[in-house]
Amino acid sequence: MVCHLNDSFDAAAGTKYASQASGLFQRTVLKWVALRTPLPWPHGVPTRPEMEQGRGGTPPSEWGADCAALSHRIAGFANLQNFGRHPIFGAMSRPDWCIWGYRHVDHHLRQFGV
Repeated sequence: MVCHLNDSFDAAAGTKYASQASGLFQRTVLKWVALRTPLPWPHGVPTRPEMEQGRGGTPPSEWGADCAALSHRIAGFANLQNFGRHPIFGAMSRPDWCIWGYRHVDHHLRQFGV
């Protein structure tokens, strides 16, 4: 999960490729629900292959180093001004990306009871 989050923040920053899987529904309704409602994100939704461990995602290395890298990415993310394109939600504003970052990390921490 830590490496998946690292990969996802890299894609958000535009430094890692993520294949697109978007349509009108995903760019409008799904994006609005995911970013603007308090509904928890469902578990079991497939991620893009480039973010999935064992497919195209970065494999784990040393736990402390992976966690430190995630902490660094999260801290730097708050200062970004330019972003990539979300593979499902499409183009997003800086405030949308900040909400996404919080919700994505929260989703995975809750997944593991943290």
